[in-house]
Amino acid sequence: MAKPEPQILQMVAQETSFKWPDAPEEDKYSVCVHCGFCLEVCPTYQELGNENESPRGRVYLIKQAAEGLLPLDSSVIDPVFNCLDCRACETVCPSGVQVGALIEEARGQVHYAGQDSRLKRAVENLFLRGIFPHPKRLRRMGKLMRVYQRSGMRTLVHRTKVLSVLPQHLRAMEAVLPNIPAESALASLPERIPAEGPQTKATAALFTGCIMDVMFSDINRATARVSTRNGLEVVVPKEQICCGALQVHAGDRDMARDMARHNIDVFLDSGSDYIIINAAGCGAALKEYPELFRDDAVYHDKAELFSAKVRDISELLVEVGFEAPKGRVDRTITYHDACHLCHAQKVRSQPRQILQSIPGLNLVEMPDSERCCGSAGIYNITHPEMAGNLLERKMDNIPAVADGIAMGNPGCMLQIKVGVERRQEDLEVLHTVELLDLAYQREGKTHGQ
Repeated sequence: MAKPEPQILQMVAQETSFKWPDAPEEDKYSVCVHCGFCLEVCPTYQELGNENESPRGRVYLIKQAAEGLLPLDSSVIDPVFNCLDCRACETVCPSGVQVGALIEEARGQVHYAGQDSRLKRAVENLFLRGIFPHPKRLRRMGKLMRVYQRSGMRTLVHRTKVLSVLPQHLRAMEAVLPNIPAESALASLPERIPAEGPQTKATAALFTGCIMDVMFSDINRATARVSTRNGLEVVVPKEQICCGALQVHAGDRDMARDMARHNIDVFLDSGSDYIIINAAGCGAALKEYPELFRDDAVYHDKAELFSAKVRDISELLVEVGFEAPKGRVDRTITYHDACHLCHAQKVRSQPRQILQSIPGLNLVEMPDSERCCGSAGIYNITHPEMAGNLLERKMDNIPAVADGIAMGNPGCMLQIKVGVERRQEDLEVLHTVELLDLAYQREGKTHGQ
């Protein structure tokens, strides 16, 4: 068979289905050798058994669309958005395929093309553009939720079954919402908190996040306390905003870049040695800011400087050296590896080191602890059936002897709380840093607690 003329090949190359900037790059998808190692760890492939819903299948579809051999229609869009972006495939890939980056870049093309689903577009406009990038609006939302919880309105709503109009998965999420604190950590913490002890090891700027600071601001305060306890001066930049992780996952890369630029400038201006984060998804996004600015020479360099400072709280405590607590926490705890902590950030041993340092705490390993729980940003809202199936599998893996499950991500905490409530189990869902903070507090007045 005669080879196609060069001009024909050039014409085909120009007919790529990815017509917008920031498209998936050939040097990312071309390294996939279709070996199949990813199949065994991909949650969606394990559930569906569909090659297109596997990492190598998605990479192939992205490649075909990039080369103009597939249109940007449901045959590509559905598998790309059905992906949890959990990065488990990256952990086992011998070729180092950056599946997460490819998925996020492909979602960007769908977003630019205006082919998002109506539900996704509605969620994005309301929350990802309308609330999360704006700290004041976010705090107002938190105050409204607090009024709803504490005024008797929530009790009335449950009694009258008004929530029955909502889908079951949203009712389940409402049922496990934590009690909203009166003030967010960002608003209430001082801008600088001195380190305890005679020597300051370093300065660490606390990234408070959005969901974490609205629903779990006590965890941010615990993060500040254990940091200062271990010789870190904590800086709380008041102008920081949401990290942009959810926007990246949704394909809104322009909004994510705007948010990233703001945070990069604010945190670099703080002059801190480190940037600490206690939310796995946010931490991964912060460490991957350079990927957003690959075509921006100025901000790519600034993003590299920024990301080099980012540490998960467990990662930083082990890195600078933390003091083993003396207070006892007599619990049997199992640990869930949040996807964006173990797969994206490669942080596995550090949270376990912290838990194992606590007197009285018995750490029992969870089988298949690195498998996604189904939270995945807003995946449990947009894909409730798949998220529910994965949650059931996660709940099945929790050791029966455990009375608590620790983790390092707020989305996972909410998702697993849904599972606990559904099964009516006597199991407390905790952040790793809460347990360390509790152990320090139980030492009594010796350390000023």
